[in-house]
Amino acid sequence: MRHDELDLKILRALQRDCDISLDTLSAEIGLSRNACWRRIKLMQEAGLIRKRVALLNAKALGFGLTVFIQVRAEKHTANWSEDFARATRAIPEISGVYRMSGDLDYLIRAHVADMAGYDRLYQKMISKISMADVSASFVMEDIKDTTELPL
Repeated sequence: MRHDELDLKILRALQRDCDISLDTLSAEIGLSRNACWRRIKLMQEAGLIRKRVALLNAKALGFGLTVFIQVRAEKHTANWSEDFARATRAIPEISGVYRMSGDLDYLIRAHVADMAGYDRLYQKMISKISMADVSASFVMEDIKDTTELPL
């Protein structure tokens, strides 16, 4: 789908607040309510808008520790990769899994309550899938954490 500056304005506004009313959005963009709605629907159908969500405060909900887990694969086979993907998708504490280039094979982002929560997550992971090496780094301070793309 091709998009123009009006589409980008809509996307910027929705990234800041996906709960913005259609009336407010159309006034901000300078389009009629119907034209704005049609553009949003087209962008959803084209996959530019994957979904609209609420961003929650992890610490306020008891997930005070964010951990990045570096994994080296035990095997470099399609079966192992599929098993790893299935296992990590099934663990609710894991919020992101990325196959990487370079020295490590996968990078995992997870949210847990504390170090004991991380240990439970680690035990859950090793019970589901064999890994050659696992190491973790713990977030000490959130300096920037956004879902907004630089449109």
